[in-house]
This record gives sequence, C-alpha cells and structure tokens, in this order.
Amino acid sequence: MKIAKAKPSQARVIAKLIMEAMNYDCCRYFTGNDHTLEEFEDMMTYLVGRTDTQYSYENTLVALSDDDKVIGICVSYDGADMLRLRKPFEEEALRRFDRDFSTMQPESEAGEMYFDTLCVDSNYRHQGIASTLIIASIGKAITLGFPAVGLLVDMGNPNAERLYVNTGFMFVNETSWGGHEMRHLQYKL
Repeated sequence: MKIAKAKPSQARVIAKLIMEAMNYDCCRYFTGNDHTLEEFEDMMTYLVGRTDTQYSYENTLVALSDDDKVIGICVSYDGADMLRLRKPFEEEALRRFDRDFSTMQPESEAGEMYFDTLCVDSNYRHQGIASTLIIASIGKAITLGFPAVGLLVDMGNPNAERLYVNTGFMFVNETSWGGHEMRHLQYKL
C-alpha cells in the first residue's frame, strides 16, 4: 500500500467513499425525497473532480493497493476556507435537488486543518490503512504550518472516535452537523 495525492480520474471512487463516510441517511438528507443516491453520487463525483470545492481531489490523499486501486481516502483542507469551499456544494444541491443549504453552519474553524472525510474500502479495513492515512494527513498539516488538525466524529460511531483518540486527538467540544450529534476533536501540532 502507498499514500498519494488523488487524481481527477479517481473522482468516482473517491465520491463513493465520501458518501460511505457521510452515511447514506445523511446523503438522503441532502437529496431530499425526490432524488436518488445515484444522483447524489453523480453530484459528488462532479465536485471531487473540481479544484475549488471542499471535496476536491486536490484536498484528498488516497491509499492505493499494490495494483493502484483506491482503497482509502482522507479529505482535508484549511478550516478557515470551509465556507468558500462549500459554496459549489450548495450551488449544485440547489441546482440538482432544489435544496438550499446556504445557511448550514460550518463544521470547521480557522486555525486548524480540517479532516472532512476519512474512509477505507470495507474490503480493506482492519489493516492499519485508516491510521496510515491519518498520519500522512497530519504530516500534510505540519508541512503546511497548521497549529492543529480538527475533525468531527459522529457520537454514534465510537469505533471511529477510538481510532482518532488512539492517534492522539483530544476532545474539544460537542456539536451537531447534518442532524447528527458530533464530537469535535483536535490533534495539536
């Protein structure tokens, strides 16, 4: 396995892993009842392929198998840029699903590199890939000069929280996002 910067040609598989990390109930929340998960996947693939979105391939590190298959992702970016980077998502959700998310609160903050999405293909879990992606992304944050790395973890996902805490993340506060109770964790650099 190796860690690399994502490429535009990997947009579809990255989008699928982002959706899995979001969980499908959350994806359905964004589409509303009149649209499908396939339509959401198409939108996310489009957003991953762009350079100016939170989900951009440019913000993504991928874990690759020995045959260069994407088996995991970590999407991260400057928390201070969240609202600007989210704008294309809002525009596409309005255009494609007639859903307005322009008043949604940011889930990140200035002063931290924000880990937006971490997901490993279900066929490759429990092999240390998530930890390797986290460590590589922390290295990215150090290189870029951030004082901290932050993320939100769903309170209903204690295994994910345990992974982050075991890597050195500390509890900051409780919050909510996308209708889910979340915990804000940070790794101080």
